[in-house]
Amino acid sequence: MSLIVQKYGGTSVGNPDRIRNVARRILETQRSGNDIVAVVSAMSGVTDNLIKLARQVATSPVERELDMLLATGEQVTIALTAMAIHDLGGHAVSLTGAQAGILTDSVHTRAKIAQLLPKPIHSLLAAGNIVIVAGFQGKTSEGQVTTLGRGGSDLTAIALAAAIQADLCQIFTDVDGVYTCDPRIVKNARKIAEISYDEMLEMASLGSKVMQARSVEFAKKFGVVFEVRSTFNEERGTLVKEATDSMEKVVIRGVSVDRNQAKVTITQVPDKPGTASRIFNQIAAINVNVDTIVQNVSEAGTTDISFTTHADELPKIEKYLDPVVQEIEAKGFTAKGGIAKLSVVGIGMRSHSGVAAKMFEILALAGINIQMISTSEIKISVIIDENRVDEGAKLVHAGFGPQMNLDQ
Repeated sequence: MSLIVQKYGGTSVGNPDRIRNVARRILETQRSGNDIVAVVSAMSGVTDNLIKLARQVATSPVERELDMLLATGEQVTIALTAMAIHDLGGHAVSLTGAQAGILTDSVHTRAKIAQLLPKPIHSLLAAGNIVIVAGFQGKTSEGQVTTLGRGGSDLTAIALAAAIQADLCQIFTDVDGVYTCDPRIVKNARKIAEISYDEMLEMASLGSKVMQARSVEFAKKFGVVFEVRSTFNEERGTLVKEATDSMEKVVIRGVSVDRNQAKVTITQVPDKPGTASRIFNQIAAINVNVDTIVQNVSEAGTTDISFTTHADELPKIEKYLDPVVQEIEAKGFTAKGGIAKLSVVGIGMRSHSGVAAKMFEILALAGINIQMISTSEIKISVIIDENRVDEGAKLVHAGFGPQMNLDQ
């Protein structure tokens, strides 16, 4: 008998028929001789509608109350899924994140899992039940409801798999695996059979919508091997695991696009110790994540500092950055959207040179201007105009096609 954790995303449970389909799939897994814990998301569109509703009654909803509201989305789905399993002749018990023993820190809307106490889950499994857990949520040590941020159900599933020492973790979604690029952008993108944690982490953080980046990081930390596959067919998906020597033979594993980015530039910053620290401490204090950071060469005792962040963070930046800019006696700052991040990822870059040069050449020949560049040992990212990012992705994917041989 195996212990299996399955996660079903919002589109997988998007309507009553799909919920019944998921219930059948879960029940079949149990009847094949397995114990099963299923993590489910809110039905597709529900979370967005709840956020919209909150903003109709409050310009800036209090984050504690927003968590209380958003957590209801998954609670609807767990109850409906358990009902469907019972209707099909099975036995299931639904649990909220708090009831499942998921303890988090106290940062509302973006909480991090601090501890997982799965005793209630083990007890229910021992009694022959299927356990249905609400993804995306937990509670603080004081009992406050928290949510884990967008894609948080992935993190719930991976964390549960680690805590209960599951034999298998499956992430069911509306795509049948991880592709070399978003098939909606690149029509001939190919499904990847195996990908390393590091590559998957980079692709997730660089715009791939298949998995939440924090969940991949958690899987790597605790060695949780997981498979990304489709709810709507029986095909094998993409296995995410520790890197092997054979994986490094593939130079580029994939191309990622991250839209809706914004660039902030602080001009004429005094070039002296402590100024950058003051800027980014303030940004950290308002829980804004920054990505690419570029500082120009100092000239006449001042420099310009630019960084990128998600465009949704611009209201916070505009509200809280100005006092710091005045304090450090910089000239001012600009903040604008309309940009996107285009990246190539592959652990094969560790042992192959010339990837950056080739990427830059491909974009230059198309007249696509690069505004910023960021690199690590397994990825190269460039910031370009958002209205040309699809074109850039197609060209880069085609240009690296021979080096994305997935059959090696």
